[in-house]
Amino acid sequence: MSTTVKVGLAALATAMIAFTGSAASAKDMVFGYIPNSMSFPYNIALTEGFCGKAAEKGIKCVILDSKMSMENQANQFDDLLTQHVDAIGFMPDDSVAVQALIDKAADAGIPVAATSVFVGDPTKHPFNWVYPNLTALVNTDDTEAGRIAGKFAAEHLPKDREVKVAVLEGAPGFAVNKQRQTGFEETLKAAGIKYKIVASQATDWTPESGDRICQNMLTANPDIDLIFSHADQMALGCIHAIEGANSKALIVDASGGSTLATKAVVAGELDMSACNQPRLLGELTFDALYKAAKNKEGAKKGQFVTYPMLPVTKQTPDICPPW
Repeated sequence: MSTTVKVGLAALATAMIAFTGSAASAKDMVFGYIPNSMSFPYNIALTEGFCGKAAEKGIKCVILDSKMSMENQANQFDDLLTQHVDAIGFMPDDSVAVQALIDKAADAGIPVAATSVFVGDPTKHPFNWVYPNLTALVNTDDTEAGRIAGKFAAEHLPKDREVKVAVLEGAPGFAVNKQRQTGFEETLKAAGIKYKIVASQATDWTPESGDRICQNMLTANPDIDLIFSHADQMALGCIHAIEGANSKALIVDASGGSTLATKAVVAGELDMSACNQPRLLGELTFDALYKAAKNKEGAKKGQFVTYPMLPVTKQTPDICPPW
C-alpha cells in the first residue's frame, strides 16, 4: 500500500490554484478531481489523498465540488475537458448517469478513474465489474463491507427467535446501497439468523437524517433489535435517537472507521464500524491515473483496485487509519 499523505484544507485550496514550483518537471500536467460533496469528512480525506499524491509529483490538482448534483458534475466534466486536463478522477453522483460523462472523456483521450462509487447498473454487474471506458474503479469491496457488518450482527443477535432489523440506506442512486445490503443479508442467512426487516429508508448520508429517521423507526417499532446503517455518518446521528428512545438496539455500519465513529465504538455507543480508508482510495486513484497519463498508448483500462476491509470494534479500536 502507498504511504498515507495528510494534506490540510489550506493545502487543498493551494492545490486548486497550482503547484507551480515543481510543475515543470511533470510537464505542466493538470489533473482534475470531482468529489461528490466536500461537506463530508470522508470526501475531504479522499481528496486530500488524491491531491497529496499530485503534490508529490508536482502536478496541478483542480478540485471541483459537485455538491451532490448530477447536473453540476456533468458541467464540471465539460469544464475539465475544455481545459484539456491530463486526467480526471471523480466520485460519481449517479452510478448510471455518469457513464455518458466517462464516454465523453474517453473520446477526448483523457483517462478517467472513479472513486468509491460503482459505475453501471449494480443489478446487472458484480461489484468488481469495471465500466470499459474507465481506467480504474478504485473502491472498497462494499459487498464484503456488508458481510463484515452482518458477521458482527450474527454473533450478537439472539438465535432462538426472529429478530427485528431496521436499515438506514444511503442516498438514492448509489450502487453501494444494494451491494452493502446484499452482503449483510447473505451473511445473516448463512449464520442461520431469523430476521425481519421492519423498516428501511433512504437518507442523504448525513447524521441529521440518521437521527430523524431512526426516531421515526423506533417510535413505530420500539422493540427493534438491530439497526444496520449503510455508512457511519447516519449511524452517528442514529445514536442520539437510540439514546432518546432508551432502546437496546444494536447498531452497526458498513462504511466508516472515521475518528468520530471510532470514538463512538470505544464509548459503547456504536457497536461496529467497517473500516474505510478514504485517503488511501484517493492515493490509489491518483496512482492509476498517473500511470495512464504518462503512458496513454500502453495504459491499462478496466482495473478494479481495492484493499482489505476490517471491522472496528471495542477489541480493535486502532485498526483503521484515522480520518
